[in-house]
Amino acid sequence: MGGHKEQDVARQGFDAADAVPLLLDPRGAVTGWTGQAERLLGYPPSEAVGKDFAGLLAAEDAERVPGLIGRCGADGGWAGLMTARHRDGRTLRVMTRITAATGQGGEGSLLVLLSEMNGAPGWDMSRAVLEQMVTGASIGIAIVDTDLRFVWSNAALEQFGGGPPAQRLGLRLSDVQPGMDFESVEARMRQVLESGERVVGYEHVGRVRSAPLRESAHMLSFTRLDDEEGRPIGVYYTVVDVTDRHRARQRLALLDLAGKRIGRTLDIMSTAQELADVAVPGLAEFVVVDLLETVLRGAELPPGPIAGTGRVPLRRAGHRSLYKDLPRTVVRAGEAVAYLADSPPIRCLSTGRSWHQEQLDPLATGWVVGPPGEPEPTFLELGLRSVMIVPIRARGVTLGLTGFFRRRLDEPFNADDLHLAEDLVSRAAVCLDNARRYARERNAALVLQSSLLPLHLPEQDAVEVSACYRPADELTGLGGDWYDLIPLSGARVALIVGEAHGHGIDAAAAMGGLRTAVRTLAALDLPPEEVLAHLDDLVDRSAGDEGAGPEGTYGHPVGSGCVYVVYDPVDGQCTMAAAGHPSPAVIAPDGSVTFVDLPEGPALGVGGPPFESVELTLPEGSTLALHTDGLLLPPNRNGAVDTDRIRLRQALETSGPTLELSCRAVVDALVPTRPYDDVALLMARTKRLDRGHVAAWDLPADPAVVAEARRTATGQLSRWGLDELAFTTELVVSELVTNAIRYASGPVRLRLIHERTLVCEVLDGGATAPHLRHPRATDEGGRGLLLVSQLAQRWGTRFIPDGKIIWAEQSLTAPLE
Repeated sequence: MGGHKEQDVARQGFDAADAVPLLLDPRGAVTGWTGQAERLLGYPPSEAVGKDFAGLLAAEDAERVPGLIGRCGADGGWAGLMTARHRDGRTLRVMTRITAATGQGGEGSLLVLLSEMNGAPGWDMSRAVLEQMVTGASIGIAIVDTDLRFVWSNAALEQFGGGPPAQRLGLRLSDVQPGMDFESVEARMRQVLESGERVVGYEHVGRVRSAPLRESAHMLSFTRLDDEEGRPIGVYYTVVDVTDRHRARQRLALLDLAGKRIGRTLDIMSTAQELADVAVPGLAEFVVVDLLETVLRGAELPPGPIAGTGRVPLRRAGHRSLYKDLPRTVVRAGEAVAYLADSPPIRCLSTGRSWHQEQLDPLATGWVVGPPGEPEPTFLELGLRSVMIVPIRARGVTLGLTGFFRRRLDEPFNADDLHLAEDLVSRAAVCLDNARRYARERNAALVLQSSLLPLHLPEQDAVEVSACYRPADELTGLGGDWYDLIPLSGARVALIVGEAHGHGIDAAAAMGGLRTAVRTLAALDLPPEEVLAHLDDLVDRSAGDEGAGPEGTYGHPVGSGCVYVVYDPVDGQCTMAAAGHPSPAVIAPDGSVTFVDLPEGPALGVGGPPFESVELTLPEGSTLALHTDGLLLPPNRNGAVDTDRIRLRQALETSGPTLELSCRAVVDALVPTRPYDDVALLMARTKRLDRGHVAAWDLPADPAVVAEARRTATGQLSRWGLDELAFTTELVVSELVTNAIRYASGPVRLRLIHERTLVCEVLDGGATAPHLRHPRATDEGGRGLLLVSQLAQRWGTRFIPDGKIIWAEQSLTAPLE
């Protein structure tokens, strides 16, 4: 029964037009051989004619041939599947039909029709079957000749425009699809005709006649058709509509672009503008981003919807238009914009839900409140046709809204566009909220830092000074850079530039603690290396008390650095020491720049070798440049310290007309407007006191010299025109010289300095500091320093290698009586 079923199937599916014919004699020998048979089985006529038909088949089918030949006359023929043997040894599955035939002489013969099976066993892809397939296919199929003119197409191709198949005949693609980029498609067809290589998956994006107003995408495949001689006769191609897939890919690409381009900075305005830039033209033709005023200030916002009453003010944070005239009036970025309280944008802002309208009423007025006295423009005048409003919400907080607009009537916003807009805005909302939080933290850190930096540097005659501070753009870079100038005794000044370890508010707080500690230590009149040593001990003890690790923590002074410089305008002596900080540069009076060979020393609180100081004499008019490491190249630089110094030297050599302009020019030349790290630069141009304003005398260690010292000091005051200070100066000189002679050893030296104050100094060889005592009424002594403290504006002691100096200052503008 299986054989009968196979025969029936073969008879139903056999198409003689596609078959290879053979002629056999009654015994089964081949008597007629065609070129088609040679192409199918590989035998030339000389080898095939006379050969038994059974010899062309596999063994199992060869055994069946005699019985099948005997039955042909009785059954009217036979049809079924056989396995033929090709001349090269391979086997072919062929559909076979054997029927009786009569030759020209009336002799009996057999006609054999062979059709190679390329499909599933039992199925013959005849012309009728193929035509049923292509005619009923859902994809567009067509055949063009070598001139690229249609010779056949199926009904499904009509859905892409160009009319039914009958109307296409003899026309080219440019005739049936005038709106599409037919040149690129026909170029592909010519390529296939010339090379014979099949092109699969060519995607064409454009507009076709069936949808002239919307961009569509189609996937095309091209195959060359050849005749029996192998010559090209045309191109067979298929068309599949992949517009949905194309648009899905575009949406994913837009979201991927948003992830790369939105939130690259922590600036609120920049982030809002990035949102607008990404959305145009991928989603809309005009986009506005409006934020609440409190967001731009970085303030905390209450969660929940925003209630709108009256006119609701917002701030235009970003916008982008595809056309120069769209819209005709627009609020510039950074300007205020007010919406009507009952307008759709404010309803979206209040409810937190998106809204879109495919077609705006062209005669309706816009939602933005314009200048007083001006008529409200209509949407037609604004050039707006379709709209989506999406509120910007992050972490339950409403930050503002985004408006998406199109002007083309053919492609209004739909639900898919709204979902894409919501995804886009939700990603940007997180970035905007991060920027808002960053702005809040940064503003707080800047306020704290600026409150701890000196508002004005003290007036003095030792140096002309100017400072420039530029905070980092990023919160992670905003640190504790600081500078200070502290007047010291003897007309000297201390110059300090430092950098607290860490970032943000904690670093600013740590900087304030360091600056306070340095000012306290400076009041002790210690040498620079001793000031840093005490500061290092203080930081180390503070870290131990608070449990900080050896590496320190953010906001803790451990790991901080500074450079401490003391300059004496009397003799031009400059002494400095550094703790984990770059050494200063010196600009000579002739403009040449050198760098002090100063040991950097360990950072504060981390331990290491003792601090070392360097002494040098600076000519008058030299400029010291103390700076933090933010003035140098970024940390990911490929250069070395030499590269940093070359850049800094070049900037310092270009001096401005004033020290203040020079200081700012150096920072502008080396630091971007929005630097990666804090930058502090302190420039001090040295001065020298007039020799006539300094007087000094060496005194023998004899009590009798006290009276002479008083007369000498009084005479010097008279020459300076300071007779009103003579009485108090006599008392100060008398007490200081008397104490030096009585309690110290070695030579005694008296020096008067006429600067902004009158300074009286007495040097002796003693190593002990005097102490202020409060004597009882019955005590005979101990009142000298108490008297000095009452007469002087301030007084103190500083130690030098040869001993110590006790000094007292009197004001020139408000002398004590």
